Amino acid sequence: MIYLTRREHFNGAHRLFNKDWSAEKNAEVFGKCANANWHGHNFDLYVTVKGNPDPETGFVMNAHQLSHLLKKEVVARLDHKNYNIDVPELQGVIPTIENVVQVIWKWVSPHLNGCELYCIKLVETENIYVEYYGD
Repeated sequence: MIYLTRREHFNGAHRLFNKDWSAEKNAEVFGKCANANWHGHNFDLYVTVKGNPDPETGFVMNAHQLSHLLKKEVVARLDHKNYNIDVPELQGVIPTIENVVQVIWKWVSPHLNGCELYCIKLVETENIYVEYYGD
């Protein structure tokens, strides 16, 4: 089994807050991330697919095609967007990177042929990232 990873980059804003909590409780749990005026990140996305190399091309997946797929299905939907407002799949959900990465999985996985999605890693800061391996 071979694993191929492609990195893409995008920017986005969000606010972490629970609408059912007081401002004080949101500040206690989410800190600066509960700022009513939002905050942004420069995200790095790593998408790893797995499979056996095609005998004719030697590819698990053409990396250029994977990049095109990620730009179309993920970057176009998340880059320079407010995740609380602009992303329908995140409406009614606290847009943590844990929740964002699950949405990305749903966007990418149906478009893969000849390989399967193995892992999505979403880096929010140099100190915080999540890895998701599907359900």
